[in-house]
Amino acid sequence: MMFVFNLIAIGLIFVVLTVLFSFIPVGLWISALAAGVKIGIFTLIGMRFRRVPPAKIVNPLIKATKAGLDLNSNQLEAHYLAGGNVDRVINALIAAQRAEIPLGFERAAAIDLAGRDVLQAVQMSVNPKVVETPVVAAVAKDGIEVKARARVTVRANIDRLVGGAGEETIIARVGEGIVTTVGSAETHKEVLENPDSISKTVLNKGLDAGTAFEILSIDIADVDVGRNIGAQLQTDQAEADKRIAQAKAEERRAMAIAKEQEMKAMVQEMRARVVEAEAEVPKAIAKALREGKMGVLDYYNMKNLLADTKMRESISSMGEAVEGDKEKFSNGTKEE
Repeated sequence: MMFVFNLIAIGLIFVVLTVLFSFIPVGLWISALAAGVKIGIFTLIGMRFRRVPPAKIVNPLIKATKAGLDLNSNQLEAHYLAGGNVDRVINALIAAQRAEIPLGFERAAAIDLAGRDVLQAVQMSVNPKVVETPVVAAVAKDGIEVKARARVTVRANIDRLVGGAGEETIIARVGEGIVTTVGSAETHKEVLENPDSISKTVLNKGLDAGTAFEILSIDIADVDVGRNIGAQLQTDQAEADKRIAQAKAEERRAMAIAKEQEMKAMVQEMRARVVEAEAEVPKAIAKALREGKMGVLDYYNMKNLLADTKMRESISSMGEAVEGDKEKFSNGTKEE
């Protein structure tokens, strides 16, 4: 019975020690003391209560102490609680120290909390990065399109990483500079002969102002000749003028047709009136005969006059036809 009690007591003690040592990072505390990092066991217990993994603070602190950085656990813990990456910040500080780049913990923590990779920024300060722009199309004054692609060598500016513009701004500004330079050239041949003029003009504009980078050089990687934009614009303008002229001609044609229709309507109306008036003539003659205002002899004289007039008109039309035939015959003879 006593043996069973002792066995249970030993098991409880083992469980208590296991839970105690899993909650209290004794091994981590010993590693810190061995590395010369002064951190108390109660500080590590307090990290447990604050839901901060002690390993994420102690290991970077050991690394920083061995590198000669003067930091404490409170700084690292505060940065972790703010949502930062403690290990990346410590690595960036060590890289900056080795490269003799002035970078303090507060600045590195601010860069990390701003969402930028502070370690990559330090590495880019040591080893500049080459950013290639897409193909930029611009038109010279002679109307010829020039397509250019540039390679921009940039170096991270640590002081402007917080609040500075990124690589997209650099690419956009370089593209704008290429368009301006090509557009101010008299001919596209000037750009093809001196592509370095683009680099010089763009560099002199100070395109890295307000960005997180410093432009070291701009090199034109490729220059090609594109379309003849000027000729295409002239063709499009001529086509537009042609359509405008056709529209105006169609408008005049429509107006002429409308005028013609109006004249035909007027002629028909006049003919109707003439027919109506001619229909009244027999009535007037009959009335004049009944009333004695006109005699039978007068009526026959009028008939003779009308017949004579019609005969003269027919003779005149026949004469004109004969003259026309003579003229056609003489023209045909001359042509032969």
